[in-house]
Amino acid sequence: MKEAFGIASFRSRQQVLKFESALKREGVRVSVITTPRDVSVGCGLSVRFELADAQRVAEVFNQLRPSNLIGFYRVEREEGRRTVTRPLG
Repeated sequence: MKEAFGIASFRSRQQVLKFESALKREGVRVSVITTPRDVSVGCGLSVRFELADAQRVAEVFNQLRPSNLIGFYRVEREEGRRTVTRPLG
């Protein structure tokens, strides 16, 4: 089974938790996950969101402008295959 989702990766765990909280207040379904290996910099945690919510996530980011953002990424996982992570754009 193939799954695809977005992540927001930060250098600070505090920023991850603040961004997660802000998105939840706005009604966006998110969770905190371990950052995929392909994104080798950062604190090791990222905010996971559905790709369908990417526009709303960007809007909340632009309102808050949290510091320490590494970037937004698209993550694709398929059973038995390597996870692929690309910049979301």
